[in-house]
Amino acid sequence: MLHNSRMSATSHDAELAALIDRVGRRDETALRLLYDRASPKLFGLAMKVLRQREWAEDVLQEAFLTIWRVAGDYRTTLSPPMAWMGLIVRSRALDLLRRRTADRAQLTQEFDELMADTFESDAANPMDTADASEQAWALHQCLSQLESRQREVLSLAYLRELSHGELAEQLKLPLGTVKTWIRRGLDKLRGCMQRFA
Repeated sequence: MLHNSRMSATSHDAELAALIDRVGRRDETALRLLYDRASPKLFGLAMKVLRQREWAEDVLQEAFLTIWRVAGDYRTTLSPPMAWMGLIVRSRALDLLRRRTADRAQLTQEFDELMADTFESDAANPMDTADASEQAWALHQCLSQLESRQREVLSLAYLRELSHGELAEQLKLPLGTVKTWIRRGLDKLRGCMQRFA
């Protein structure tokens, strides 16, 4: 029984390696077959790393584009086919996480800096409390002067900690539009808050 499962694993590896070899020679049919045979396991790996179906689907597509580009470099002597493809998927998944974390961190930092400028002191004396409530009122006034979509983008970005990409996805807007609205919104808020300072 064990001998049979080892044989089937070996023949499965041989089949995948042969498909990768054909993909390396730009055989599109082989790429489709390789996708059919390997994608369920590779998708599972992407889901383990990312825990979000949509991201895992994106990563799987990226990984197969990479496989298409680099299949000619694959060597069975260095790694079994699933391990090689799994490494590509894992690498793409980690890249995606790093990009999203960087987007979110940059956005949060910009908003935090604006808030820090607005609420300079953390000392809790009655005068500061009065200042803080005035500043909160000023911030509310300034936010109300933004266009509603700009205000929505800034609020979602900061309060829900969404990255630029996640915002674009959620609001069904181009990424460039979201980035522009956030930048302009923060600039307007800064300018408006300075008038109250």
